[in-house]
Amino acid sequence: MVEELPQSVLFCCDYNAVRSPMAEGIMKKLYGTDTYVQSAGVKSDQDIDGFSIAVCKELGVELARHRVRSFDEMAEWGDDLSSFDLVVALSPASQRRALELTRVFHLDVLYWPIMDPTGLGETREAKLNAYRQSRDQIRAQLIARWGDPQGETT
Repeated sequence: MVEELPQSVLFCCDYNAVRSPMAEGIMKKLYGTDTYVQSAGVKSDQDIDGFSIAVCKELGVELARHRVRSFDEMAEWGDDLSSFDLVVALSPASQRRALELTRVFHLDVLYWPIMDPTGLGETREAKLNAYRQSRDQIRAQLIARWGDPQGETT
């Protein structure tokens, strides 16, 4: 059953370098500015992944300017988790951290088991294919939850 778009969503994964920025970018592309969308990681000690940038660019989603951030950095910068309507965790570690941080808030935390493509594939093309699988899993989850976006061109 398709649900109404929330006012705000936070996507999270381990490093905010692969899956969560892809989810943030794809959601913004599909559903526009009706929903405030951000992403974060349990840690933030990596840069945005080049393969994530490449496979999202294939859909017209720009990730090159994304700056990784952790849950702790969000708090330091004044982004309160309680201001989000929904947190979508894309890895087990981020689900645990999100549940821990939101236990005092009335806030839904969903877990979408999105494949971690890092370290998969021997060749560049095989690596890109692994990242495409993760990207496509995210896109499918978004559409399954919130329906076909209006004006989609991809």
